[in-house]
Amino acid sequence: MEPRELRWETLEALRTSSKGRLSYCRHWLRDEDILEGCMSPLVLSPYSGWVLDRVVGRSAPEALPSRSSTPKESPPLTNRSPSLEKITSASCRGSSPLLSTEPSETKGNEDLSLLEMDQELFSAVLPSKVTEVEGCIRMYEEMHRLKGKEGLRQRQEQQEQMVRAVYDLASEQLKRFDELKELKQHQEFQDLQEVMEKSSKEAQGQQEKLKEEHRHRAKILNLKLREAEQQRQRQEELERLRKEEGQERLRRLYSIQEEVLQLNQQIDPNYRHKDLPRIDLSVYSNRGNQICGLVSGLIRTTSERGFPTQVDVANTERALQEMRGLISSMQQEIAAAVEEKRRRDEEEERQKQKELLKKEQVKAQTPAPAQQSGGKQQKEGLQVKAEESTMQWYQQLQDAAEQCVASFSGISNCKDNNEVKKIKTDLQKAATIPVSQISRIAGSQLREIFDKINNLLSGKSVVSGGRTVSVTQHPQGLDFVYYKLAEKFVNQGEEEVASHHDAAFPIAVVASGIWEIHPRVGDLFLAHLHKKCPYSVPFYPALKEGTSMEEYQRMLGYQVKDSKVEEQDHFLKRMSGLIRLYAAIIQLRWPYGNKQGPHPHGLNYGWRWLAQMLNMEPLADVTATLLLDFLEVSDVGYW
Repeated sequence: MEPRELRWETLEALRTSSKGRLSYCRHWLRDEDILEGCMSPLVLSPYSGWVLDRVVGRSAPEALPSRSSTPKESPPLTNRSPSLEKITSASCRGSSPLLSTEPSETKGNEDLSLLEMDQELFSAVLPSKVTEVEGCIRMYEEMHRLKGKEGLRQRQEQQEQMVRAVYDLASEQLKRFDELKELKQHQEFQDLQEVMEKSSKEAQGQQEKLKEEHRHRAKILNLKLREAEQQRQRQEELERLRKEEGQERLRRLYSIQEEVLQLNQQIDPNYRHKDLPRIDLSVYSNRGNQICGLVSGLIRTTSERGFPTQVDVANTERALQEMRGLISSMQQEIAAAVEEKRRRDEEEERQKQKELLKKEQVKAQTPAPAQQSGGKQQKEGLQVKAEESTMQWYQQLQDAAEQCVASFSGISNCKDNNEVKKIKTDLQKAATIPVSQISRIAGSQLREIFDKINNLLSGKSVVSGGRTVSVTQHPQGLDFVYYKLAEKFVNQGEEEVASHHDAAFPIAVVASGIWEIHPRVGDLFLAHLHKKCPYSVPFYPALKEGTSMEEYQRMLGYQVKDSKVEEQDHFLKRMSGLIRLYAAIIQLRWPYGNKQGPHPHGLNYGWRWLAQMLNMEPLADVTATLLLDFLEVSDVGYW
């Protein structure tokens, strides 16, 4: 058989074989899983080299017999043994890259066993035919492989184009996405910026509103503060005016009190007129004392309350007018009575003057027998004259008082210098008015009065009558204040204490405190006391030659005015007040002072006075009255 016919027989055999019966689809190349084997590089079966070596080695010597042989001599292809068919199919399966890229170990082992078993049979097969079939198969596979490779290349190019297209599309989409995202971010940023601007504007508007409210509130608050400040200033101004008015009213009250006291002093010496026994002036004196007490009570009440009111000033002014009217009425009554008495009793008055001269001559002669009866005094143990040491002490005090008067003669005798006269008046008021304010119900005001007097004597400035006063305003101011203060204490004894015995204690406690700090005030106080009440030494002044009866009466402590000696009752009343004040000073001390030191004029002076008073010749009315007053004050204080 010719090779071409053998070829077609081979193809027909292949077609009828199990592999040829497989169905193929031209569209399989489009599927990746079908073309997966074509994509791998083509390789020959590991047995292809062995087959070619065996077949090609025998093809040369057998070529001629095969060519010379006829087709009849060669057996038909269909009569080949089954082992050859297995080998051929195995060889085809091993060399075909379309079936599998690598043969499994199981199939390899089977093919090897088959080859070993049919090795001998392969030698009988014609190598040229096998090679030709194998070549055809390889050519077909190569062509199919190239076609698959071309299709794969095109498929890859399509895939690459598709990938590039998808990549470009994805890139464009990514760009669009980025642009969209950027646009959204820009829009969000714009929205956020608009929101922030809106909120900022709202915040600025709120802030401006708050600022406006704050300014409005601050304006209202400033207005309120200004109103409060103006109200406070008005209140302070009203309070200042009220205090000034109160102080002015208080100064007015003090001046009225001082004038009332001075007017009352004009009534006391005329308690009962000696030359007019039918005119009883006790009514005027009693009413004057009542007015003084009323004014003092008003001042005390207003001092405790704060400042006096206009009603208080009006009441004190009415009291002053009443006191002035009382003095005027008394003076008119006395003047009318005196004038009438003078017209009727001129002769009787001359006779009384003669009798008075006779009495003076008799009294001038009476002390001589008393001084000559030394033996009788020694026998009875009584004496008329005071002890020598006591008289020396008395004279030292009087000399000190005279020296003090001489030391401030420049301020007391100045009549042309209005400034000095003004200073003198202010100092006298500052020294005397606080003492006049001491009464039996002074209470807590005593310390204030004491501090005021002490500050004045210490050189500090004090307010008196609405003016600032100080002893440093004049070189002689301190001596002048010492003298006037001591004199005022004594005057209070014969005026206030004489009318109200309880007043001796508050006056005495202030005087004792001032005496303890300023001893010179105590010496001047004793000098004034001894001059007005010689029985406080004690001693009885003797009538000397050339001394008038009026002067002698003054030495005994009587008040003589217009040649008229005061009534005995009034004299005893004044002496009683002075002794009571003296006794109270002896036993009292200032409670806020230094109690560790000795009393400036303590109990030893009281015992000495009491012993000397008992050892002296008693005087009618005087000795008994003074002893009684002294012992009463001592009993209240200690015993």
